[in-house]
Amino acid sequence: MSLLDLVISPAFAQAAPAAPNPIFQFAPLVVLGVIFYFMLIRPQMKRTKEHRQMLGALAKGDEAVTSGGIAGKVTNIGENYVSLEVAEGVSIKIQKAAVTQVLPKGTLKAL
Repeated sequence: MSLLDLVISPAFAQAAPAAPNPIFQFAPLVVLGVIFYFMLIRPQMKRTKEHRQMLGALAKGDEAVTSGGIAGKVTNIGENYVSLEVAEGVSIKIQKAAVTQVLPKGTLKAL
């Protein structure tokens, strides 16, 4: 035994650790995928579906708000565009997808 052995313990060879089970290696990735699905993907799909249903139910005479904040009464509905009357005799044409909210009837008259 040398003086160096007293200061630094000698290294002993160890057997290589057993290879981990592949299922346990990929389990964190699967858990992250499930979390992303329920926290991000599923709610976004739900919002998209609700928006599509709202646009499908949009009818002439409804009061709506656009993504830019313009409120008006629907006067004409096309396949891709909607005409909104924003003031007496003033009508604008917007993309149908820009309608973000349908207001209850009579909301604009109260303003």
